[in-house]
Amino acid sequence: MMDDLNALLKAHGLSEMPKVLLAAAECAPLSKTGGLADVVGALPKALKKLGVDARVITPYHRCIKEKYFEKTEHVVDFRIWLGWRNAYVGIERLDVDGVTVYLVDNEDYFGRDIYLGGNMEGEQYSYFTRAVLEALPKLDFQPDVIHCNDWHTAMLPMLAHTQYRGGIQDRVKYLLTIHNIAFQGRFDFGFVQDMFNVDPCYYTPEFIELHGCADYLKAGCVFADRINTVSPSYASEIKTPYYAEGLEGILNARHAVLTGILNGIDRDFFNPETDPNLRQNYGVSDYAAGKAACKRWLQKSMGLEVREDVPLFCMVTRMTEQKGFDLVACVLDDMMCREDMQLMLLGTGDERFEKFMAAAENRYPGKLCSYIGYKEELSHQVYAAGDFFLMPSRFEPCGLSQMIAMRYGTVPIVRETGGLQDTVIPYNRFHEEGDGFSFANFDAWEMRDAMRLAMACYKDKEIMDGLIGRAMRKNFGFEKSAAEYARHYIWML
Repeated sequence: MMDDLNALLKAHGLSEMPKVLLAAAECAPLSKTGGLADVVGALPKALKKLGVDARVITPYHRCIKEKYFEKTEHVVDFRIWLGWRNAYVGIERLDVDGVTVYLVDNEDYFGRDIYLGGNMEGEQYSYFTRAVLEALPKLDFQPDVIHCNDWHTAMLPMLAHTQYRGGIQDRVKYLLTIHNIAFQGRFDFGFVQDMFNVDPCYYTPEFIELHGCADYLKAGCVFADRINTVSPSYASEIKTPYYAEGLEGILNARHAVLTGILNGIDRDFFNPETDPNLRQNYGVSDYAAGKAACKRWLQKSMGLEVREDVPLFCMVTRMTEQKGFDLVACVLDDMMCREDMQLMLLGTGDERFEKFMAAAENRYPGKLCSYIGYKEELSHQVYAAGDFFLMPSRFEPCGLSQMIAMRYGTVPIVRETGGLQDTVIPYNRFHEEGDGFSFANFDAWEMRDAMRLAMACYKDKEIMDGLIGRAMRKNFGFEKSAAEYARHYIWML
């Protein structure tokens, strides 16, 4: 891997790896609401092993300040103009697992929730964008590449290449990673004008206009030097109208610089052999006793019947239509009444689905349980205890949950879309291949059939041993992803 990267450096006339600054709204373990934080937290660590000086800049959210305030070091403070607002910017520095993180401090914008919603969220991350650009000349670190993540930082390349033309901000190269194209940051022109004083010539379909609004993610797609998304299949899907949410035009126009790089997981953090959250640790060579102990504990603690002979299906998910929860709601009663199975759900989401699960739990005591909310330690226990992991997404840019489940020996059942089809190989009984189950169409009855096939295989220990062993041996670490990102950084210089 390093030999290939060194050869690429030489071919591009470079003597050292690029310096990279990742800009993102959240970063694990400091702040987290979803998979974006996991990626931004894990990728720099993997990049540093390749010789890339990778650092992170992210808001100094309240949840970070409460836990890490004593460990931060003040770097600089200054004021910026955000429209008519003269706002304070403080830059604090924190070292996390060997990675330097710059924290943008402003209590008005980051003293509450990570995402404030609506126009307030637009103002929140417009401020962050302007603060990052103004901070660049003042940092003790001058990046070659700024790695933007989702709409919250997608205006960085546009402003850098227009309002900062000729400056440090303009000379930096910009990579935009689309983690979920469904969220684009669309606001009316007056709002964006108030935030950034953008030249009106850019409020056109060739630049940032979409459906009569200014679209932050589209601006990033137009002005970034390269674009990637988080799986090869999703990179192809978002060039079609069904998946692109209106951006298929610009993404097809820029297809030459659009690629898919599969995400990874932190294999040290998600490791059944050392995970302190588990009732009993285990590895691929001795998983049976460990998973059985974890399953018994979860069944007992969550009010399920303690039975080893019944398959336990698990979900760690947001209960939304994107995650396919409407399919689950469609067939749940049929499955609970007809099949000898159990279901455990950990997550939160749409109110109607939360109420549905609460009612279903009352209808099927001992067979179904749910924890409405999220606990990191409980999620690890669920991943370890399950026999099957259900992930029937309508679309899934990459998905990390199926990778984590496989790491813990819980066999995934997924819809063939995005990163799910890039990571799960369907079971083939004729060739003894595969590490999970899948279904092609977004259809509740196809999902039910895949679940029934999984239950049939559950009764055959030899088949299950093969599925679990192949799943646990898969390496979804960030090493491969980091090498691909390093190549992209080099290509841009």
